[in-house]
Amino acid sequence: MRIGIIGAMQMEIENLKPSIQNAEIETLSGIQFIKGDVHGVEIVAAVSGVGKVFAAVCTEIMILHFGVEKVINIGVAGSLVKDLKVLDVAVANSAVQHDMNTTAIGDPAGLISGINVINFEADKELNKLVCEVLDEKEIYHQEGIIASGDLFVDTDKQRNNIHVKFDAIAADMEGAAIAHVCYINQIPFTIIRSISDGDGSAMDYNTFAGKAAEQSISVILSVLSRLN
Repeated sequence: MRIGIIGAMQMEIENLKPSIQNAEIETLSGIQFIKGDVHGVEIVAAVSGVGKVFAAVCTEIMILHFGVEKVINIGVAGSLVKDLKVLDVAVANSAVQHDMNTTAIGDPAGLISGINVINFEADKELNKLVCEVLDEKEIYHQEGIIASGDLFVDTDKQRNNIHVKFDAIAADMEGAAIAHVCYINQIPFTIIRSISDGDGSAMDYNTFAGKAAEQSISVILSVLSRLN
């Protein structure tokens, strides 16, 4: 089994590198892919870059070029609900693109034209494994909808609008694009988001993003050890 691990930023993958054995590096479309083994599991890890387009490009390369059979997307997100605080974790049971909007022609918000999907469902078995690890580490977490868009959500108006419209618990800039690519390629995925900004503030993000990214790596190492 080969697992793809995607983070949007360098800090989300950096702490994984020391655990990768037999590492080989290949650069495609400007993205550096690291292939190797972690806890006996073959992985391909990459920093996609920020935003939905980078995330989609990275995911497609992982699937078509490297042949990954499952995708784990790790990283940070902003909370959209009061009971998910900084350094808590959101696990996506589905992902939606909150900035996809063809409502002017009668479509529901978030609908992806052509495949007629709003919510991309995460893999239940992967999610179960992730939640078991979080329980053992005593990290508070919730499963719910993660909403993605090419926007850093930093105002109450933005947060409330996305939460009400999609019933989302957290917002990021990559997860739903990764989910979209996995869906059209029939690849199971999970999205794990450590909360870096509990009230949508950039100040919280700058303070806690590094710690949240470290926590994501701790979780992913435990998940990989169980996948072996």
